[in-house]
Amino acid sequence: MKLFLSSYRFGGHSDVFVELTGPPSDLAVIANASDAWPRAARESSLTSEFVPLRALGYRPAELDLREYVGRPAALERALDDFGAVWVRGGNTFVLRAQLARSGADEVIAERVRRGSIVYGGYSAGACVAAPSLIGVEDADDPGEVRPATGVDPVWTGLGLVGFSIVPHLNSVLDENDSGQATMQRLRRDGIDCRGLTDEQAIVVDASGTRVLGS
Repeated sequence: MKLFLSSYRFGGHSDVFVELTGPPSDLAVIANASDAWPRAARESSLTSEFVPLRALGYRPAELDLREYVGRPAALERALDDFGAVWVRGGNTFVLRAQLARSGADEVIAERVRRGSIVYGGYSAGACVAAPSLIGVEDADDPGEVRPATGVDPVWTGLGLVGFSIVPHLNSVLDENDSGQATMQRLRRDGIDCRGLTDEQAIVVDASGTRVLGS
C-alpha cells in the first residue's frame, strides 16, 4: 500500500511522490471536492492542478466521479488506465459523497490496499483517507453536500490510515482558524489524529508510516 497525504499539494516533497509512483506516467486527478463551487472556479482549480503535475512529467487527466454515479464497474475499467490517483482539496464531505455515489470509495480503497494503484491526496483528499470525518466539520461545511450531490453527508472515511488528519495547521488556508482546536478536541475524545502544516506530508509504504517535514 502506497499513500502520499499532504496539507497542500506536495508540501515540498514532490520527489517522494515520484518515488512512490515510479516514473511519471498517466495520473487520474479527482477534483470532486470542489463540486459545490461555481463552475468557473472549479474549472480554474482543475487547470491549476495540472500545472505542477505536468512539471513533474505526469500526464494528468480528470477522473470526474459524477460520470460514474451508480456505475462502479465502469469506474473500475477507467482506473485500469492509471497507476496513481491525485485527489485534490475542497470540501471533504462533498468529496466523500461523490466517492460513495460512484462506488469509488470501495474500488479505490481495494486497489490501494492490494498495491495496484498509488493514492496521493491533499487537504480534503488526505482527510478522506481517515477512518472517520469527525472533526472535519470545523473546517468544511457538511451542509454543502446535499445541494451539490443530492445525498446526505457520509461521516466514515476510506479507512486507508488508522488516524484522522487535520491539515493547514498555522496556515492562511485555515480560514476558520480551527486546526489546533480540532486537534485538541479529537485527542480529548480519544481519536487518534495527525496534524499537518502546509510543508508536511504523511507517507505510507512498505517501510511503514512517516511524516515528512518539520
